[in-house]
Amino acid sequence: MNSAAKLLESMQANPLDWRIEQLQAVARRHGIVWRQEGTSHCYFKRADGKTLSVPAHRPIKPAYIRQFVAFIKGA
Repeated sequence: MNSAAKLLESMQANPLDWRIEQLQAVARRHGIVWRQEGTSHCYFKRADGKTLSVPAHRPIKPAYIRQFVAFIKGA
C-alpha cells in the first residue's frame, strides 16, 4: 500500500487536522488534476468533469475532508 492510499484511509478514519498539500498528493496519485493559482481555494477536477473546491486555510474543516474522500472514491 502506498502513502497516498494510507493518507486516504487516514482521512476517512479521522477527518481532523489535514493540510492542503496532503489532499493534493492524494489527488495526484489518483489522477485528479488540481489548481490553486494565488487563491484561497484549491480546485480538484476528475476526468468525468466533476469538480470540488476546498478552502486552503488551516485547519481544513472535517466536512471538506469527508467531501474530498467521497470525491476521490467517485461517489
